[in-house]
Parts: sequence; structure tokens; C-alpha cells
Amino acid sequence: MTWRKFSGEVIQSPIMEEVEKAIEREAALGNKLKVCIGTDSQVKGSVTDFATVIVFVREQRGAFMFIHQERTSQKMSIKERMLSEVQKSIDIAYKLCDLLDLYDVDLEVHADINTNPMFKSNQALHEAMGYILSMGFVFKAKPEAFASSYCANKIVQ
Repeated sequence: MTWRKFSGEVIQSPIMEEVEKAIEREAALGNKLKVCIGTDSQVKGSVTDFATVIVFVREQRGAFMFIHQERTSQKMSIKERMLSEVQKSIDIAYKLCDLLDLYDVDLEVHADINTNPMFKSNQALHEAMGYILSMGFVFKAKPEAFASSYCANKIVQ
């Protein structure tokens, strides 16, 4: 699984190592961190692009992120695609949660799902929320889900 920085620089070491280095570096600088993980997707013809981001939010000092992208030509309904986004975010959150607990870093999982029933993505809201909360993670949906709705969205556009 290849990760990169927003600058485009490919991360050579395993993502767990890179996250730990980032946490240690930020702690040494006196920054309090929160990590938000989110995934967004965009259908382009017969291909669906997914972008998963790990956003490191520095309390009152901006943020930075690591990005992973993948593509599939598998056909999916809107609900399947929304739940696939959530699955990708949970996979990363699950890998990182022990490390984040060790460093006392708060974690949120963001879903690019609208809380307004007028939007198609809303049909996946209850399943996504139940899945994320049952895994023990803090859940955020639109409009609070900036990791998926803004950060990951910029990558797949």
C-alpha cells in the first residue's frame, strides 16, 4: 500500500513508522495532535477512484496529511460505494488505534455521508455510523467530516 505526502513525495517507510515519526516530531515541537481519517471516491466512467487520508490536526497550528489512492473498475451502488469508503477508513483507523492510544492522540473516523435525507449518500448513514461506532471510533459525518469531505475529496476530483 503506497502512501504519499500532500507534496507528492512518496512515503518509503511503512505507514505505521511514518505516523509514529510524525507524532514524535510534533510532540517535540509542543503540538497537541488529533488524527482524522477519511475516504472519498469519485466515479469516472467505468472507474472509481478512492482516496484515503490520515489528517494530523495540530491544535491551533494547521494540519498535514498522508494520502493513499486506489482505483477499481468494480460496479457499485451509491450505498456500496459509501460503505466501501467507510471500510477503507476503518481499516486504517484499526491499524493505527493502538499507536495513537500509546501517544494519547485522539482519533476520529470521518464519513463522506450527508446527514440530510435529500442526498443519495444518506441511505448509507445508519450502517456507516453503526459500523464506525461499534468499532469504538468517534464518528463524524457531513458537515463535520472534513477529512473525507474536503481533504480526500480534493485528491479524487
